[in-house]
Parts: sequence; C-alpha cells; structure tokens
Amino acid sequence: MNVAAFFSASAYNTVCEFLGSNWYAVLGTLGLAFLAVCHIVYAFILTAQNRRARGDERYAVTDRRPEVSWASQNMLVLGLIILIGLFLHLYNFWGHMMFAELAGVSVAHDPADGFAWIQDTFANPVFSILYLVWLCAIWFHLSHGFWSAMQTLGFSGKIWLKRWQMIGIVYVTVLMGVFAFLILSFWLGFAPSYSSAL
Repeated sequence: MNVAAFFSASAYNTVCEFLGSNWYAVLGTLGLAFLAVCHIVYAFILTAQNRRARGDERYAVTDRRPEVSWASQNMLVLGLIILIGLFLHLYNFWGHMMFAELAGVSVAHDPADGFAWIQDTFANPVFSILYLVWLCAIWFHLSHGFWSAMQTLGFSGKIWLKRWQMIGIVYVTVLMGVFAFLILSFWLGFAPSYSSAL
C-alpha cells in the first residue's frame, strides 16, 4: 500500500478509500490492536519472570555473551520506543483517517486522502526524525524477533539459527528501508507532488 505513494497519489488514495472505515478494516484494526496488547502484556510478564529468575545476582556479570544480541538485552526499551511511535502514528494517520470518518469529525483533509496526510506529516522535520527513530527501533525489535520466534516454534538449530538470523535481517532491512525511503522522499521533497502524482 505504501509503495503506491511513490508512484501515484490516486492509487494510494484508492487503497485508503477501499480500507477507510469499512467493516473489514475496522475488524482488522481491532484484531491488530488486540494482538498488540497481548504482545505487550506478554513481554512485560516475560521481563518480570526473567528478573525474578535471576534474583539479586542479575547484575553480577555485565559482559554480554556473543550469542546474546544487543536487541534481546534491550527489548523492553525498544518496545517502549515502538509503543510511543505507535501512538504518534495513530495520532497522525488513524486518528485523522479511520477514526475521523467513524466519528464524523472534521479534519484538515478528506479522511480518505491518505496522500495529503503523508505529505503534511513528513513535511514536518520533527515528525520525520521521530518516525526514522521509530523505524530503527522496529528494525532492532523485528530483526531479533524474527529468528527468536523461529527458535520458539522449534524451527531452529545450530545450522538454521544463523540462516534465520540472516533471513530476518534481510527481510526487516528491506521492509524498514522502504518505509524510511518513503519518509525521506516526502521530507526532502523528491516524492511526486500531489498534482503530478494524480
């Protein structure tokens, strides 16, 4: 969906209109929100269990073992940055689009005009920088989470662990790279203008 914004405002807005506040989009949003809350709650439970299991000796050794990634040691901090970024994203897009349409709230642009909302949001350097920081945190979170999930599901081992790590890094880098390029292209002004993209 977001890749369409590089090429055509009308194509991007067609997707926005298709989603909008239709029942399937609302249902999907509620489902994602439920899963996100479950993920956050479960992460806090795991963090508390790990701290309890280590007891008073958890700071006795501060050196990180080579197989323990920086992301895994800082998953809670990364998660909090991602949560703050999510609230920012909900404010900038969901609040002005789906919520505004559902609530009948008057906003600066048509709620289905996602291209205008992208232009407005990323024309602001503060929002652009905050989004780029958010994407970095998501990169660390997902690059660890991808292979960690495979390990949890039992699809790992001495040979496949490194492969899953590499697959995860490549996949997440491409994914976050597309989002970062979108932000930079609108921020720095080399994205199509609204009129030329129609």
